[in-house]
Amino acid sequence: MERLQKVIANSGYTSRRKAEELIQKGKVKVNGNVIYELGTKVSNTDEIEIDGNVLQKEEQKVYFLLYKPRGVVTTTNDDKQRKTVVDLIDTQMRIYPIGRLDYDTTGILLLTNDGVLANALMHPKNQIDKVYIAKVKGLIGKEQIRALQMGVVIDGKSTSKAKARIKKYDKKTDTSIVELTIHEGRNHQVKKMFEAIGYTVLKLKREQISFLNLVGLKSGEYRMLSPKEVKKLYYEVSKEI
Repeated sequence: MERLQKVIANSGYTSRRKAEELIQKGKVKVNGNVIYELGTKVSNTDEIEIDGNVLQKEEQKVYFLLYKPRGVVTTTNDDKQRKTVVDLIDTQMRIYPIGRLDYDTTGILLLTNDGVLANALMHPKNQIDKVYIAKVKGLIGKEQIRALQMGVVIDGKSTSKAKARIKKYDKKTDTSIVELTIHEGRNHQVKKMFEAIGYTVLKLKREQISFLNLVGLKSGEYRMLSPKEVKKLYYEVSKEI
């Protein structure tokens, strides 16, 4: 027997906090009965409905690492009929992306049906490092790099301390290549951080999440995580599970 909100979160439907809100609003039924109490426990044989939709329980957990190409949306479906990251993976399992990458941003993205791991990886307290490579217009000086490292104000709130370094400057095109490591996941964060110091991002790629990288993959390709890699991810986020 497990708490209802945990079962909903584990299914990948939504986060535990959102699940609790749905329960309190009377949006959740168990075996046809509306449930309002957060402490309610359910078993594997109980039928759970959310807004009239039966919750599908995924027994086998799967974990994919995708090299997201440009021009693909990070969602399970798109009302504009654009290609999604889920379309790129050949599986019959109902999977979803962990976090987001912008339409024009490339790089590493994890997809799974493991709601526990997904929610823990996105929890800000876990401070999972994400490494980005940004191509920006102009020459970035040490002062601007220092500002990125110490934190800049975006959307009225300062970003956490980060790692930043200039990898290359091309005088001919007047562009800089900057490596930026952050552990937050705010909306369009990397682009906004560069905007805050007066630079426009021309291209953006996420190269690494924690210890995982894109070695051996081309754009649009993917692979399954090994049991050892999944275990290591669980170890890194164990304090929030």
